Amino acid sequence: MRLPIGFRAGATQAGIKPSGKPDLALLVSGTPCSWAFVGTLNKAAAPCVARGRQLLAAGQGLQAIVVNAGNANCATGEQGIWADARMAELAAAQLQLAPETVLPASTGVIGQPLPVEKIEAALPQIRLGLEIDPFMEAIMTTDLVPKMAEATLSSGARVVGVCKGSGMIAPNMATMLAYIVSDAAVSQEELRRGWQGVVDKSFNQVTVDTDTSTNDMAVLMTNGAAGPVDLAEFWQAVERVCVELARKLARDGEGATKLLTVKVTGAKSDVEARKAALSVAASPLWKSAVYGNDPNWGRVMMALGKAGVALEPDKVRITLQGIPLYAGKVLEFDRAQASQAMQAEEVLVEADLGLGEGQGTAWGCDLTEGYVRINALYTT
Repeated sequence: MRLPIGFRAGATQAGIKPSGKPDLALLVSGTPCSWAFVGTLNKAAAPCVARGRQLLAAGQGLQAIVVNAGNANCATGEQGIWADARMAELAAAQLQLAPETVLPASTGVIGQPLPVEKIEAALPQIRLGLEIDPFMEAIMTTDLVPKMAEATLSSGARVVGVCKGSGMIAPNMATMLAYIVSDAAVSQEELRRGWQGVVDKSFNQVTVDTDTSTNDMAVLMTNGAAGPVDLAEFWQAVERVCVELARKLARDGEGATKLLTVKVTGAKSDVEARKAALSVAASPLWKSAVYGNDPNWGRVMMALGKAGVALEPDKVRITLQGIPLYAGKVLEFDRAQASQAMQAEEVLVEADLGLGEGQGTAWGCDLTEGYVRINALYTT
């Protein structure tokens, strides 16, 4: 996928991943960018998240991102903090930039020292080009497929996004590693005003296993190369890209065979609707039922009830794949037909709470034996 005007990307093999696949990547703008950042709320956050917050508070432009995969550089003490800063310094020297304009990120196994010497040796091997694909492929860990999305504004400006993630996904801020870049001219103040709202409606509505990563971050960068844009149209494009990426994250959940989409309407607010939808998408019992094609709607009601939002069961309506299952009372439905309908690539659950105008959507996946196998043997 071609990058917006002024951006380049590249990757190489640094020898951090045991597989020997590309594991070190750069994403660079020819000029400083306006940018916004959201990082994980996990209290064991990695140094790269702390650095992101520090750079954000400093208020200056961002020009490059350097990412290593295969090692999270998390829970590694003072050595990890030094390694994170050193990775940024090395990338800055390679690109002839100031270190404070470079944001590092790491993803992979927690608790292992980052081999900075491998990064130092490999950075000069990266050849920057106009396609984002090499960058995307290098930041993958247990992902089975690359995750990219794009949108074009009426002005011709473009929005291109990539993200990685397959397990340890229940963002609580942003998600995994997500990078959205655009050549639109949008101020830093505007980006920071609107970015959290987009994240809340997209990445924060994804769950694979309810585990919030230590390294999650979502970054939005604009370099202005394509000129001014209509802000409403810009944010619509950014949200469209992020929602598409969120859906791809959920579908590529570890061991998953299906995408689970949960739409909640009739809540007292959009916030409550999103919270209720995420509760259903995260329920291990409902996720298991989805895997087994079991239209056990009681598990949906349970998940709505534990979400901590206003709920009156006799006002709730639950629909599965377009088939009404509950409407304030138990409904008669053809279980065999409903089970057959669940054998699709995407399973849609809709719940109307009947209490207001709030609405929200969440994305997840089914829970399979494959998830257990992957995570039972992750480091062995």
